[in-house]
Amino acid sequence: MKNQVQLITYVDRLSGGGLSELRALLNGHLRGIFGGVHLLPFFNPIDGADAGFDPIDHTEVDSRLGTWEDVGTLSEDFELTADLIVNHISSKSLQFQDYYRQGPDSQFAGMFLTYDRVFPLGASEADLLRIYRPRPELPFTNVRLESGERRLLWTTFAAQQIDVDVDHPQCRAYLAAILERFRSARIRLIRLDAIGYAIKKPGTSCFMIPETFRFIALLAAQARALGMEVLVEVHSHYLQQLEIARKVDWVYDFALPPLVLHSLFTGDARPLAHWLTIRPYNSVTVLDTHDGIGVIDVGADGEGEPGLLASAEIDQLVETIHSRSQGESRRATGAAANNLDLYQVNCTFYDALGRRGNEYLIARAVQFFVPGVPQVYYVGLLAGTNDMDLFARTRVGRDVNRHYFTPGEIQSAVANPVVHNLLALIDLRNTHPAFEGQVQVESPFNHVLTITWKRDGHLAKLEVDFSEPHALITYSTADGVQQRALGILAPKDQ
Repeated sequence: MKNQVQLITYVDRLSGGGLSELRALLNGHLRGIFGGVHLLPFFNPIDGADAGFDPIDHTEVDSRLGTWEDVGTLSEDFELTADLIVNHISSKSLQFQDYYRQGPDSQFAGMFLTYDRVFPLGASEADLLRIYRPRPELPFTNVRLESGERRLLWTTFAAQQIDVDVDHPQCRAYLAAILERFRSARIRLIRLDAIGYAIKKPGTSCFMIPETFRFIALLAAQARALGMEVLVEVHSHYLQQLEIARKVDWVYDFALPPLVLHSLFTGDARPLAHWLTIRPYNSVTVLDTHDGIGVIDVGADGEGEPGLLASAEIDQLVETIHSRSQGESRRATGAAANNLDLYQVNCTFYDALGRRGNEYLIARAVQFFVPGVPQVYYVGLLAGTNDMDLFARTRVGRDVNRHYFTPGEIQSAVANPVVHNLLALIDLRNTHPAFEGQVQVESPFNHVLTITWKRDGHLAKLEVDFSEPHALITYSTADGVQQRALGILAPKDQ
């Protein structure tokens, strides 16, 4: 993956159109800003039960966005990342519909996980409670097939997303066909979406068990043979993330967003500084994503292993987000919304900070200076605010952070001083040679964080005092060393 800031976006929600319109935008208003683009699911359909993460056909581009040829054309300008949705497939897929009609006589019957396939001798209460869940209910859906036969299907996320048996020959062929399609479109990196839930085994948590790691290694080998790298997407305890990182190309640093927020809210840099001394360097750094702001990544695990933040600190973090967002995040999170996720707060990152531009830029500067490859979500790029109208229509909490931007809104956002300064930060991160060198992270005081990059006489240094908060960037240029206090330039200074 190119060591430059990456964009992650839905095609239609940023471009206002399809792949051609997105390419025009990235080569127009946003020209020269990104080294690569992660296209969130652009498969058929993009507007199912989970915004494209429930594909009917994973090998078909939604015709409203364009074609595989359009994907290939975009790949001529940018390194592309795409999602390989491993754990499940849509209940409207050809494969599941064939199983629905023919039952056990379907060639795809063994492709779908049923309760008795995983628990042939039945499951005790302890077995069921041991299953790791992103949501509070059990991961099963009672389905009546066309014949009248009832089956208890494994559905980790939603009834429309039917879990597959990744060891079944039909599923292996299905995944191999997707990888081959990605290769032909010159996709450079694949994200293994929901991979942690892909293997189910009696007597285990059914989440990131040893068999899961073996399956990840198998998929990664297949992808590398086709010229692609692999990014693993898992929300879990930080010690598990460290273990995962040792075995894959790239992992997400999902602990960074809550730790940065904690430092800005409390003035305490210690948890963040500690994490930066132990975190994996093969990380994709994020502040916001198409999902909510995760908290499980900094919390304790179910076995009593402490997290990066104490329970009381996490409670304070969540309540501060609710307060700064004027209660909007509370309305869109948990039992208040249809997607009842246990580990996230639904809110734009800009609103989580109460739309405080200086703090937002400090957060982005930390993200860009932390070792790894930064990825910026399209809403965060434009300092987007909670879309409560969209949430009111869909009642899906995560939709507050999935706004559909119009061309006019994009033009206005690019002129926003917050976005103007953010783009300048991105340019520094993309072009300064120090970021190809060595890094040193220090915290000389409990409220101070310093990140220094050096290479062949080049210097880029970030100093943050979270007690104010205030940040200073020092960087070398052809004319010497320059310093810039990080903040919003007044119109007269621009």
